Amino acid sequence: MGHTIQDVAEAAGVSTSTVSRAFTRPDLVSAKTRQRILDVAAQLHFSLSRSAAALKSGKSLRIALLMSGKMNLWFISSVFEGLNEVFHEAGYDVSVFQISSVDERKEFFQTLPVQRNADAVIVSSFSIDHNEVAQLNSIGIPIVGINADNSKELGFTAGVNIDDIHGSEIAARHLIQLGHNNIVYVSTHREVSLHFSVQNRIDSFVSYCAHHGISLRTIACEVDTDGQYNISDIASQILAMDPLPTAIACQEDGIAIPLQFLLERSGLHIPQDISLVGFDDAAYSADLGLTTIRQNPIDMAKKAAHMTLSLIEGKELDENFVVEKAELIVRSSTTRPRS
Repeated sequence: MGHTIQDVAEAAGVSTSTVSRAFTRPDLVSAKTRQRILDVAAQLHFSLSRSAAALKSGKSLRIALLMSGKMNLWFISSVFEGLNEVFHEAGYDVSVFQISSVDERKEFFQTLPVQRNADAVIVSSFSIDHNEVAQLNSIGIPIVGINADNSKELGFTAGVNIDDIHGSEIAARHLIQLGHNNIVYVSTHREVSLHFSVQNRIDSFVSYCAHHGISLRTIACEVDTDGQYNISDIASQILAMDPLPTAIACQEDGIAIPLQFLLERSGLHIPQDISLVGFDDAAYSADLGLTTIRQNPIDMAKKAAHMTLSLIEGKELDENFVVEKAELIVRSSTTRPRS
């Protein structure tokens, strides 16, 4: 059994409250006494629990991260990396809540307001409705979105978003300016109750093409319970098209990269036969020469984390809702269609 705070107090010749203050309020303990307590604590391998520090501060020292994808996805893992880097330094833990069903979603929004075991909620690429926002607002903690749909209109406290609409428009414009008018758009197919910010990408791409007289063909990529995309089915649908598209735009690089491999394995050449555009500039996109829309989820998460910490401390932000600029990165996966 490990040593207790009473053991440290006895060995150091002080009260348990003095030991507690040496860890949580060192300014109230003389330097000499605190050093003696720390030396004894080190010898006894004792450390004050985080729960005690939390009680002292009135905070849980925990951030709830609400997301829908698996941690092995590039965007989700990058968001977690950025958040954890900032919050860990500030003494906070990040608790991840993965929502993959309607029941899990219902349980989260019923449980968190009752337990009150988080100082803030961060919603990443996940849409929550007015009632769910109201449930979280009822406990008076900040709600910060990262690529969350309509976060400002829904009553979030703050948010950091990529400009999905502009990003999709410049991707569509790039293909149209190259001369493509036979374009397929590949998106994910998910439950309406668990839709994501990427819906803006789809809608804006389709709208931009329609405005320029191009009738777009769309394909919905199925997602299994493990969050894996059925890319082979997408490749089969594209190969069965008559005529074949001259260009394919994908909702994200996580679809575009494996799709490129499958199409080339089937005998097609990218971009000579079909141009390919992604969205994200994820890992390996540059290595494969994928033309894509760049976003930096690590930097977005860091910015959201700093905003969250300020809100927890009751500080006002210079800007509560930040929209990051989308950037077209042209590489070797796009070219003019064959005449």
